[in-house]
Amino acid sequence: MALTRRNLLLSAPALALFAAGPLRADSALQVVATTGMIADAARAIGGDAVEVRALMGPGVDPHSYRQTRTDIVAMTRADLTLVHGLYLEAQMEEFLGQLGARATVVPVAEVIPHDLLRAHADYDNKFDPHVWMDPELWKMPVAEVARALSAARPESAAQFDAAAAEYLSTLDRLDAYAREVVATVPEGARVLVTAHDAFGYFGRSYGFEVVGIQGISTESEAGLNRIREVVDLLVDRGIGAVFVESSVSDRNMRALIEGAAARGHEVRIGGELYSDAMGEPGTYEGTYPGMIDHNVTVIAGALGGTVPERGMDGKLKAGL
Repeated sequence: MALTRRNLLLSAPALALFAAGPLRADSALQVVATTGMIADAARAIGGDAVEVRALMGPGVDPHSYRQTRTDIVAMTRADLTLVHGLYLEAQMEEFLGQLGARATVVPVAEVIPHDLLRAHADYDNKFDPHVWMDPELWKMPVAEVARALSAARPESAAQFDAAAAEYLSTLDRLDAYAREVVATVPEGARVLVTAHDAFGYFGRSYGFEVVGIQGISTESEAGLNRIREVVDLLVDRGIGAVFVESSVSDRNMRALIEGAAARGHEVRIGGELYSDAMGEPGTYEGTYPGMIDHNVTVIAGALGGTVPERGMDGKLKAGL
């Protein structure tokens, strides 16, 4: 999503909200982030100098999410709104364009050079927005979050820079951990079958073939022909595990399992992955590092790799 200052007319209620201006309960910088992944970075970098509200919580699909009146109030009164961009918030695009003409809206993922982004047939002249699936690539949006916070609150820039450096070092550790554990997965088993095509950057970075039943947007539908194609793949290549996603219905994955069983091939659910949203607030999986740690550990373990029982630092919930 390329946010532009378009000359679009806001409704009268929305204009009234703009006129009200930012409201501050205290001295903290008021920040709204569309996704949990962005909010996690803003909280970690901002510390006690910011108050961050995430619009989309656990299990929420950002491709189909539409802003509520409460969201509009929060964004119009915020000091800073951090959005993903790259057409992830497709249903909010018009409103965010309007908001960007009157308030500070920063699309953090659009700092990534186009030659590092994946093109996709689903979206003409657009890119795959799921860049958080590669921790190394996600470092650029995280740095943009730090830059935006410093621009909004220059007196706290040194604090933000120090916290950003620490957060980025965690992403380096995540990347190193991912490379270590996926290297234990047999090469022939490195096929990741998921509900929608959200793991392309993961596959590109860590050497997995990724097969999504739906396209990069969950708004696309998986027809019977697509189900048959993937069943053929599972049977012909002896793939024994597929993965459901926390923010996408498992209906199509169940159809795959049933289709493979009808042809005498057993396929199991390898685990639930966090694709477009993180885990529950207050849990390790409800942070970006926990989200990626969980995904890497579940994928590698289910596909025959050797993984620590509770992930990179022993923080994952038991029973993965």
